[in-house]
Amino acid sequence: MDSRIWEHPILDFKRGRRVRFFFNGKEVYGYENESIASALVANGIHILSRSLRFKRPRGFFCGIGKCASCLMRVNGIPNVRTCLEMVRDGIRVETQDDLPDLPDGDLDFKDIEEVDCDLLIVGGGPAGLCSAIESAGYDLDIMLVDENPRLGGQLIKQTHKFFGSREEMAGKRGIEIARELEERVRKMENIKILLRSTVFGYYESKDGHLFGVVKREDDMSERVYMVRCKAAIIATGASENFLVFPNNDLPGVYGAGGVQTLVNVYGVRPGRKVLMVGSGNVGLIVSYQLLQAGMEVKAIVEGMPKIGGYFVHAAKVRRCGVPIYVSHTIKEVYGEDRVEGASIVKIDENWNPIPGTEKEMDCDTICLAVGLSPSSRLVSQTGAKIAYIPEAGGFTAIHNRYMETTKENIFVAGDLSGIEEASIAMLEGKIAGLSAVRNLGFEVEEERIKRYIERLDELRAGPFGERGRKAKEKIFKMWSEVNGKL
Repeated sequence: MDSRIWEHPILDFKRGRRVRFFFNGKEVYGYENESIASALVANGIHILSRSLRFKRPRGFFCGIGKCASCLMRVNGIPNVRTCLEMVRDGIRVETQDDLPDLPDGDLDFKDIEEVDCDLLIVGGGPAGLCSAIESAGYDLDIMLVDENPRLGGQLIKQTHKFFGSREEMAGKRGIEIARELEERVRKMENIKILLRSTVFGYYESKDGHLFGVVKREDDMSERVYMVRCKAAIIATGASENFLVFPNNDLPGVYGAGGVQTLVNVYGVRPGRKVLMVGSGNVGLIVSYQLLQAGMEVKAIVEGMPKIGGYFVHAAKVRRCGVPIYVSHTIKEVYGEDRVEGASIVKIDENWNPIPGTEKEMDCDTICLAVGLSPSSRLVSQTGAKIAYIPEAGGFTAIHNRYMETTKENIFVAGDLSGIEEASIAMLEGKIAGLSAVRNLGFEVEEERIKRYIERLDELRAGPFGERGRKAKEKIFKMWSEVNGKL
């Protein structure tokens, strides 16, 4: 059964050439602009791996290489993140039902290549792209690294129009913003772009900062770079939160971002009938996007006593007939090898289930929109001070208003510095870019940085910015306690 989307009111999927590949010895078909994992889902294959101890089935979840659900064997190479690896003609894909065997493919380890640059930017999402654009106006050698096959980060999934001012590209869809930012970056000759590349570690160096980078090649070989830089901006984004309930690991339970990746990037429906968990902006927006893709959203459930997202987003899904149950949570998911149904239940003010309030939901897909956590593992390796800030979404690097951490010339931006909106990520990226340039000895327009900071304060001034505002107040206070200044 082909679950691809062939007609969409907004998107025109550029699938590329149809190719043949093999899954566990069986011939299947995909398209060259699809990831392996998305092509398997499109072919009705939902079990991508199994748990080591109990052999429980695992399916597509995050779609951005943050979880282990899609680790598979490709051309004899184990532990390939098939959500990031693209389909190619003739490749052999196999499930790993136990600990992976040693590679039987022809491994080709390229020689380690040493690279020197002035500024390394890790992450090609809205924050990283804006950092690159701001800093590229100066006489710097810049390297921009992202582990995905294309630039744009979460923007490439966003089909809704953004709010805000013209400076934050208000009125444009996220997919359009991603395209414009990428075009600007690619026109700048002093930016070297490495895609399908992972920054795997930070190392002590007598001369600046030293990072290890590995780039995945089409022939499954890897090229390793030893990158020395004078300054680095880390914009590694965030990973999706999980939720505890029986059978939460069944194929068919997705993170909201994973569903967006399948539907809006690759044009693949993860199922037909969806239960959305979470009524923040992400849950509401993704619900509407699923309706646009021809899926049925059975309901949205929200644990809080009120809807968490903007009224305009909630009104759109309600006009489409989607019920929103506040003070409710998911109780259990049913199914053998994938989701076949679920039950929800009302909860009291102490979040305890109220007996007798259960409702059965006929669904084959559970979409979890229950928040994000900063991806702070790389920045923590640098020695920058890390702290748990609940309002920021979890562990994040302590930084000042100029986005510099407690480690000299290591900067952060975007969701890594605290979970907020894409418009804030772009502004933080601009501030980090100019601040890094200034630290490297160049004269920058101080008034420009001041304007960006003032605009951030404006965006955080309203009720929907309260959480981010409180997070930054805590972070700046901790910075002052360590460094004595902001």
